[in-house]
Amino acid sequence: MQLAGKVVIVTGGANGIGRALCERFHAEGAEKLVVADLEGDNAREFASTIDGDAYEVNVRDEAAIAAMVADVEARYGRIDLFCSNAGIIALDGEPWWATSASNETWSAMWDIHVMSHVFAARACLPGMLERGEGYFLNTASAAGLLSQIGDAAYSTTKHAAVGFAESLAITHGDDGIKVSVLCPQAVATRMVNATEDAGDDMVGGTAGVDGVLSPTAVADSVVEGLANEQFLILPHPEVEQYRANKARDYGRWIGGMRKMRRMLNLSTAK
Repeated sequence: MQLAGKVVIVTGGANGIGRALCERFHAEGAEKLVVADLEGDNAREFASTIDGDAYEVNVRDEAAIAAMVADVEARYGRIDLFCSNAGIIALDGEPWWATSASNETWSAMWDIHVMSHVFAARACLPGMLERGEGYFLNTASAAGLLSQIGDAAYSTTKHAAVGFAESLAITHGDDGIKVSVLCPQAVATRMVNATEDAGDDMVGGTAGVDGVLSPTAVADSVVEGLANEQFLILPHPEVEQYRANKARDYGRWIGGMRKMRRMLNLSTAK
């Protein structure tokens, strides 16, 4: 996909990766960018700088996503690309068990990382299928291919996000629907900053092991990936090797992750 002349919606579009995507898509000549974000004022302020539209949307609310999609289609006749990008992070917390996070955290991550993608596809597919074309870019994480030590809910829901993207691609590829899933490691956003409360080693030892990319660098990778219509977009190329290592010897990979966890001093055997 080339972005010139396209109508694009980006959720989580006022900050971080979403904001960088909007800026880069605007530079590529997108016809209209729709900035959807829970922070409505930020979305409106930012959208005004790229001649975009802004919607204050909670992606956990299916009706709100459906209403936004219907309004954009009424205004511009179509949605060429829907970027389901909103995300959160929380960490397991004490005592650092895989079950430490609250039910509320698990529910929020499931809704934001998985169901929001389902809601977006459910709203957009009728119009896309009628036209015989459309594109979904779903932001997951390298944690969805590997794992994020110290955040079971994040890792689990990001795996599910990758699984749903696979289902979209398998089910609707013959209908003209394209799908890409974005799986970066650490990116210099508020989500990474939020992990600093757990100590710099949490970031440096896991997601940041191969460097913390700027959102702009991630957006560059996305534009290239969309142009090539890649299913997996990996801004950190090392992730492909890690994924291959995991597939080749699952037990050895899990052992290596346990070793890294011990290095982070998150052992539950205290």
